[in-house]
Amino acid sequence: MAVSEDVARIAAAAARFAADGERLAGVLAAEPLGGTRVYLCAFESGDGRSWLALDDEEQPIADRRLVREATSLAAMCEVAEALAGGGDLDALRARLAELRETEAPAGIEAAEEAAAALAETLEPAPRVARVAYLDAIGVASRRLEQALGEGSGSPFAAAMQQALAAVEKLADDVERAYKGPLF
Repeated sequence: MAVSEDVARIAAAAARFAADGERLAGVLAAEPLGGTRVYLCAFESGDGRSWLALDDEEQPIADRRLVREATSLAAMCEVAEALAGGGDLDALRARLAELRETEAPAGIEAAEEAAAALAETLEPAPRVARVAYLDAIGVASRRLEQALGEGSGSPFAAAMQQALAAVEKLADDVERAYKGPLF
């Protein structure tokens, strides 16, 4: 079954867990280490947001560690995608093509190839957040940075490091507003 079909199936199942006045705002799929598929469901209402993680059998997950890992991994993948290529990969690729046409600097082909490889690495939504996917984005981003002349430091890695506090806050928020017991 395709990820889009799985997410649609889980979204339909999640509706039965919505309280009065709540609507399902989204579903993110993640596979933390261990390979268990987790569907993180966000619900919205006038009172704010609540969360529930469902397994592949459409049942709520009560394992606090698993919910936190899935939340953190999904958030890190979202952040990595948003930061890839400096935050606007399409604009970067267009600018590289323009530079190749107007100035033809040395190394422009390598930069264009690295940008294309990064674009190919990014998976369309819906996708499953996995450690291997996060790693692949990091590797492709670093390759692009090096092709663009970034030396020893990685702006992508630094930005990902800065995002850790926000990711932890989200995991805390999910725990706090979870629609069931967590053990």
